Amino acid sequence: MTTALIQGYEVVIGFETHAQLACASKIFSRAPLGFGAAPNTQTAPVDCALPGTLPVMNRQAVACAIRLGLALGSHVAPRSIFARKNYFYPDLPKGYQISQFEIPVVQGGEVSFFVDGEKKTVRLVRAHLEEDAGKSVHDQFPDASGIDLNRAGTPLLEIVTEPDMRSTAEAVAYAKELHKIVTWIGICDGNMQEGNFRCDANVSVRKPGQPFGTRREIKNLNSFRYMQQAIDFEIRWQIEQLEDGHAIEQATVLFDPATGETRAMRTKEDSADYRYFPDPDLPPLVIAPEWIAQVKADMPELPRQMAERFVRDWGLPEYDATTLTQSQAMGAYFEEAAQACGQAKLVSNWVMGEISRRLNTEEIGIEAAPVRPAQLAALIGRIRDGTISNNAAKQVFEALWSGQASEVDAVIEAKGLKQMNDSGALEKIIDEVIAANPANVEQYKAGKDKAFNALVGQVMKASKGKANPQQVNELLKAKLAG
Repeated sequence: MTTALIQGYEVVIGFETHAQLACASKIFSRAPLGFGAAPNTQTAPVDCALPGTLPVMNRQAVACAIRLGLALGSHVAPRSIFARKNYFYPDLPKGYQISQFEIPVVQGGEVSFFVDGEKKTVRLVRAHLEEDAGKSVHDQFPDASGIDLNRAGTPLLEIVTEPDMRSTAEAVAYAKELHKIVTWIGICDGNMQEGNFRCDANVSVRKPGQPFGTRREIKNLNSFRYMQQAIDFEIRWQIEQLEDGHAIEQATVLFDPATGETRAMRTKEDSADYRYFPDPDLPPLVIAPEWIAQVKADMPELPRQMAERFVRDWGLPEYDATTLTQSQAMGAYFEEAAQACGQAKLVSNWVMGEISRRLNTEEIGIEAAPVRPAQLAALIGRIRDGTISNNAAKQVFEALWSGQASEVDAVIEAKGLKQMNDSGALEKIIDEVIAANPANVEQYKAGKDKAFNALVGQVMKASKGKANPQQVNELLKAKLAG
């Protein structure tokens, strides 16, 4: 949904995203991290809340928080506080979660992206460090639920936005952009299937000009496709409820992929319900300016910086530059091909067009693309020097992609795709087409452009598609004007 209003209602969406940090151990213990291990085999006494244990902060997790703050243009707090978030769930052995509340480590910042060619920016409220809970397992015992504490204590950054999004398309685009950033800077592997990057969407609707409506939080969206389906359903459901005269109750809801519907899980708590208070076992987190400077020096070129460089150095439109920096691999692919042929815009068109279409169809990354940058550069070179037409180039590309050949010139030769650039031979074909189509000639001279296109088509047919279209246009116009 990309329209500003839906049935007269404005959509308001905010996000809370949990990114599992790429650390070697848990946030407050030395227990290892890993997916798929046997239940309760990756735990330490502090994760299980055994008496007498004390948490110790994971320095690597703090470094990840600093990297995120720098990447998002946020303020990295020199002093932040850990708090206890109190609630009771079977998979939370302490009876509370160690998180940050009043003073988070990352404050402010923004994420920008494009939706239908229009640039959007979402403001961030904060990103705070916290530990993950365990997992309740309901399908392994007939009369009981099991508790797996392998995830308990896993280091997370919870990234919270302002309610700035106004459509499902914006929400999905924001989530994809944030996913790109955290994987790009190496703080999260982004694996949504394993729960390492999961989003909670706060959705409400209102009439234009009215205060924000009551929000419902859709929990644990772990795929972009389900995210779109869940938010679309929730928007429709809320509008139907309001149109039928019902009030929306603040709640936490789950999305069921089998039915495509959201369903209420529990009424939504406010911060007061969690009775936050500073954790007495953890001192304030103090980050020295020297540490921030060191992390900054080790940061890779960020997506927005690479996009700005593509605009500045290669003359690309901002939309192209942003699209080409969806991953470091795609940016590197473009730049290698552009450097090889010097035709940045044509490379951009091919990467965003035919190559991206093939990658999506085959569900592979650009690292695995059968057509390598040097081959694409060679192909574009042959288009530019007039050796082949755009249509012929697609045939060459198909042969390269399918592995029929590895050399552009070899495919052109084998398939006889070389354009006819001999003006003498081409003039002869044009003369024959003009002589055989007097009606189209008269119609063109009477001002009908379609007649000219028909003559061009006849020339291309007579040349078996090998004539240079630009040359055909120029010679044919000259002949008809004579």
